[in-house]
Formats: sequence, C-alpha cells, structure tokens
Amino acid sequence: MPDLAKADRHSKLDSVEEQPTIALGEGLKAESNENVETEESDNFQHSWDVMGVFFALLLLSLMSSIDATIVTTSLPTIVREIGGDQQYIWIINGFLFASTATQPLFAQVSNIFGRRNPMLFALFLFALGSGIAGGAKNSATLIAARTIQGLGTSGLYVLADIILCDIIPPRHRGPYLNGVLSMAAVGSTVAPVIGGALAQTDWRWVFWLNLPVSATALAIILLCLKVRYPRNPDWKDALTRVDFAGNAIFIPSIISILLGLVMGGTQFPWGTWHIIVPLILGFLGWVTFHLYESSPRLCRQPTMPPRIFKNRTSAVSFVLIFLGSIVITGTNYFLPVYFQAVKQVSPLQSGVYYLPFALAIIPFGGIGALFISKTGQYIPLHGLGFVFSAIGTGLFSTLTANSSSAAWIGFQIIAAGGSGLVFTSTLISTLAPLPEEDVAVATGTYSFVRSFGFVWGSTIASIAFDSQINRNLHMIGDESVRAFMANGQAYAFATEDTIHSLPAVTKAQAIEVYIKALRVIWLILAAISCLGFVCIFMEKHIKLRKEKDNEFGLAEKKPK
Repeated sequence: MPDLAKADRHSKLDSVEEQPTIALGEGLKAESNENVETEESDNFQHSWDVMGVFFALLLLSLMSSIDATIVTTSLPTIVREIGGDQQYIWIINGFLFASTATQPLFAQVSNIFGRRNPMLFALFLFALGSGIAGGAKNSATLIAARTIQGLGTSGLYVLADIILCDIIPPRHRGPYLNGVLSMAAVGSTVAPVIGGALAQTDWRWVFWLNLPVSATALAIILLCLKVRYPRNPDWKDALTRVDFAGNAIFIPSIISILLGLVMGGTQFPWGTWHIIVPLILGFLGWVTFHLYESSPRLCRQPTMPPRIFKNRTSAVSFVLIFLGSIVITGTNYFLPVYFQAVKQVSPLQSGVYYLPFALAIIPFGGIGALFISKTGQYIPLHGLGFVFSAIGTGLFSTLTANSSSAAWIGFQIIAAGGSGLVFTSTLISTLAPLPEEDVAVATGTYSFVRSFGFVWGSTIASIAFDSQINRNLHMIGDESVRAFMANGQAYAFATEDTIHSLPAVTKAQAIEVYIKALRVIWLILAAISCLGFVCIFMEKHIKLRKEKDNEFGLAEKKPK
C-alpha cells in the first residue's frame, strides 16, 4: 500500500508537469483550467503549539545567525588572549565548513528519525560547542569548539525550515518563513556590534550568551514540538536508511571546494596548486556524488534524490536562491568597505550606516509573504525581487565620496527589497511542485545551495575587488601605499584610521581607487540580478496547497 500511495503521488506530480508555461507578466492569471486557484477547504489554525514552536525557531535563527558573524569584531581580542596568530582564520572557517557541508545530511536524517530528535541533537551540539568555546584556553580548543558549534548550527539552519514546512501548509508558509528570515537578518546585523561590545568586557560571553537562549529554546521544543513521523522497526533498519556512503563523498568534496574558495587570493594566489587541487578534487567528488545518488542499485535512500531537480520550477528556484545569495553576500561584504574607505567612518558607524539594508529586508519580506498567502502567486515576487536587486546594486555603482545620505540610504532600501522578496518566496516555489514526502530532502538541498551561494558571493566579489585594486594602483603616487594595498591587502587597508592618516593628495587618490573597484563589484552584482530575472521565464506556476498532506507534523492531542 505505501508503494501504491507513493506512485499515486508521483502520478499527480507528473500531471502537474504537463501544464502549460506561464509568463512572468501572467503571474496573476491561472495557467490552465487544471491549475486554477479554486476554492478549497482551509482548516489550518494558528494554535498555541504552532506559535510556541515558531517562537523557539525564531530564537534559534537569531542565535545561529549571530554566531556566524559575531567573532569578526571580537577575534583580535580573543587571539591576543589565547594565542594562535597563525591559526585564527580556522576559528571562522571551522564554523563555516561544518555549518555548510552537513545540512543535507541533517535533512535526510530528519526523514528517518523524525524532526524532533535531530533538532534536539543539533541544539545540544550548538550549546556544547558554545560552552567549550567560552572556556577555551588555547586556539586548538576554540577551533574544535567552533566546528562543533557549526555542526549544531547546520542542523538548526535546515531543520527550522523543515519543521515550519511540516506544520504550516504551503499557502500559509510565507509569514512564518519571513519571520525566520527576519531574525537571521537582525542577528547578522547586530552580531558584530555585540561581539565588539563583549570583547571589551569579557569575550567568553560571546559564546556563553548562547547557553541561556539554548535552554529556553530547549524547554519550548520539549513542551510544544511533539511530532509524528513514520516509525522504523528498529535502530538497525533506521541506520541502513542513512546515506552514509553518499555523505562520505559529498561532505569532503564540499569542504575541499570551500577550502579552495576561502583560501584563494588570501593565503595563496589563485593560480597555485594549493587552490587549484582542492577545487578540482572537490568538483570531481561532487559529480561523483550525484552519479552515486542517481543509481537506485547503489543508493537506497539518496540525500539529494535526482527527482527534486527534474521539475523545472524547483530547479529554477535552486538557481534563484543561489544567485540571490551571491548578491546579498557581495553587498554585505562591500557596503562597509564603501562606508569606511570612501565615506571615512568608523567600523561601528559603518554598521549603523548599513542598517537600512539589513532592516529593510524585513518589511519587504513581510509584504511578499502576505502576497503569497493572499494570492498563492510567487513568480511575480521573483521577478520584482531581481528587478529591485538589479536597480539597487546598479545604483550603488554611482556612489562616490560626495554622495548624500539620502542616496546611499535609498539605494540600500531598493536593493534590500529585492533580497527580501527573493529569500521569502524561493523556498515556497522550490517545494510547490514536489510531493510532501520530499519536503525534507528538498529543503536540505535548498538550505545548502543558499549557504554555498553565500561563499561564492564573497569569493566573486573579492576576486573582482582585488583585481580592480591592482589594476588601478598606478593612480596612487605613493609607492608605499601601493604596496600596502596590492595583492588582496586593500580590504584590510580600508579603515577610517588608515585612510585618515594619509596625506591629502594620497588620500584622494586611494579613495578614487576604492570607488573604481567597488563600482565593478556593483555592476557584477547587477548583472547577476539580471541573470536571475531571465531565469524566471523558465518557471511555471504551480498551485500552492492550503492543507498539509504528509506523514510529519505536530501530533494531534488526544481528547480528554
């Protein structure tokens, strides 16, 4: 019977595939009689259990996003106290690698052991890593703790979205997903400020701050997150369903790629074997992984089933979130450079100047979420989002040292509007054509692609920035300043104190070099936004269901 039910669900999916394509301009129209937004029962209720779980996920989203960037401002103080001048970069990279490469594994495990147990395990790892990091006496301990913390964060990232998709029907998911997105935006914005403040008092609370929040989230999850899921006959049967072989190929391959991307242009030049070999091995391993996953004979339970890429709306949505992640990360990394190097403000003031972008994401995401809930349409939001992103980043290219505050605030709001609409709507469109049984693996893949896009965003922008700096260094007359800014050093050179200390003529020359380099970055991000807009025409509208139809979700309370 389960096989017949599964076949029936896939036959329904195949019938959806045969529907005619919808153009972007027709996003608000029904594409065929079979896909008309007909009235259907809508029994979803925003119960106290749902709201309790949602509140816990908001807390965890806030803390995990804070933890991703909080060490950027506190790291110098930490390294000065516990040592590790040569290893400090791995305090950041250990967290990055662990939190990115393992997301699909957490998603698949949640299909086997339910959502609650993996979430509790991820929360345990997050709290354990935080506690060890706070008590670290040397850099090796801190790196290990940050890696454990990253593993926990990986689970929190992906399971938050999966749990919301389990307990909220597709038509109603928008506001809830936007809430999680908003907390992540707030967390990543305030994290450097919190890290800097705590570093001045006691840096250990950068990590120990997570413990009371984790305890609060744990209490809510234990109280409210009582879920149902298909039970396995025994542990042996459950473990045989885990894709150990696939993840043994996938995780090292992704780490190898990340290693090449984060070290390229910083620790080693891009053309050296230190960078080329990890990238080649990583991409070859990734290809091998997908070949393995596509073989039913070899892989019984794929981590990334090939079927989730076969529907073009889902496939395009993966591309859209990857491109959107590149755009938002490039903006995150280099708007502060504009404020510090060109506008000559302090790092703290730079963070304040960046608030329009970070905070404007929230209302735009909320508007997009309400639009989806009311209309069931998401393609228009994709189009509008990438239009705003292209316009906003394009306008960034006009910023100079004399640009008014109204200009850089307004441009940030436009660009943030694009990111808010894209990030709120793409998970919904990814899952729309897929059967509910694929929610976990598709969400895990989506979450990984999003995080992978973040890494590529910083890499692409950094390569463009460094190359343009080197290209225009001849504009600076002072040879010593040229040496300080050459070959990837210009990013660290872009501080208020450094720029202010230069003679007037040299300062003006250096600022002009920064403006030219940043202009190329903004134009690249605008071009990527335009590419995202073009991709939208390959999507087609799939009706969003108003009710859940899966084996997961909150367990129904027994009548008294």
